[in-house]
Amino acid sequence: MSNHSVNVNGKTAVVDVDPATPLLWVIREHLQLTGTKFGCGIAQCGACTVHVDGEAVRSCVTPVAAVTGKKITTIEGLSPEGSHPLQKAWVAEQVPQCGYCQSGQIMQAATLLARNKAPSREQIVRHMDGNICRCGTYQRIVKAIERAAKEA
Repeated sequence: MSNHSVNVNGKTAVVDVDPATPLLWVIREHLQLTGTKFGCGIAQCGACTVHVDGEAVRSCVTPVAAVTGKKITTIEGLSPEGSHPLQKAWVAEQVPQCGYCQSGQIMQAATLLARNKAPSREQIVRHMDGNICRCGTYQRIVKAIERAAKEA
């Protein structure tokens, strides 16, 4: 066990954990931010996606030691009041069914829109490949990203 300083959603916290502890568990268990979900534990589904220095990463396989001194953003930090264009588009397009994967989907999509304000459908599909929705709402996810791109 050792102390690790993490900057999550603009707030710095010190956690006493093993350096190999996945960032996901630091976020959920130590910081009590439960919007980031555990899906597969092997970086294959995307439910645990967060931003580290603006890049989408799978927090279930990212050791806390690897993010010390970096800026981490969770779904709670994307827009605390839910006003991010993607969050609004998700509601407008009625994307979620069970909703479990949605925070990871939104965080993955946010990195695309941060780099490309007007992505093509093909670019959206390629960027979102690897984020799994067990309910199969992929068409609504694409529509929501297209809507957010137009409204951002």
